[in-house]
Amino acid sequence: MPMYLVDPDVERRLKAERQSSGADRLDEVWESVYFMPPLANNEHGFFQIQLAIAFQSALGSVEHGTVYPGVNVSDREKGWRTNYRCPDVAVVLPGCKAKNCGTHWFGGPDFAVEIISPKDRSREKIPFYSSIGVRELLLLDRHPWALELFRLQGNELKTCGRSTIQRPILLTSSVLPVSIRLVPPGERRGSNGQRRPRSNGRKLARPSLEILHKDGVQRWII
Repeated sequence: MPMYLVDPDVERRLKAERQSSGADRLDEVWESVYFMPPLANNEHGFFQIQLAIAFQSALGSVEHGTVYPGVNVSDREKGWRTNYRCPDVAVVLPGCKAKNCGTHWFGGPDFAVEIISPKDRSREKIPFYSSIGVRELLLLDRHPWALELFRLQGNELKTCGRSTIQRPILLTSSVLPVSIRLVPPGERRGSNGQRRPRSNGRKLARPSLEILHKDGVQRWII
């Protein structure tokens, strides 16, 4: 349940404990309100790193774009610690309007990913990401499993596609050179993209993420 701290000594001690343990890495501040999201579990961390690797591989050289597995983004250059968010993955392309301030990005990355955990507030970040100009946002939900792609239209990120176990459709990015979808548990895909049963007879307890490069050759299964 949410906890509201009014004792400054307790607040300082709690923040210091989180800093010393590294648990504050994804803590955020929403208009001067300090948020401590649930600790990411192993699966969350796995998807975060694997998505970052796949996106960087799809882009190739960092001259074509840089992928960050977690970064601070704010709507202000100075005093940013009073209002910032930490997407799980952020992609900054050449010509991005955001400014690299060293400690954070002032403005939105071109592409961001939020991996939803129980009781976190990933969906509540969408208006903020809209306001700082994130061009596309991918939400990975695991309860139930779904991928949802949002695209900036005017000043608002609006949903433009959803991939589920029941409808594992391709979501094609207009920012990155990839399309992505869920692959239902117990299935894998051949080089031609067609579904095939797993040869070892075992089934994954979760769906896979399939990322296809627009070149039609490169593919990543997570």
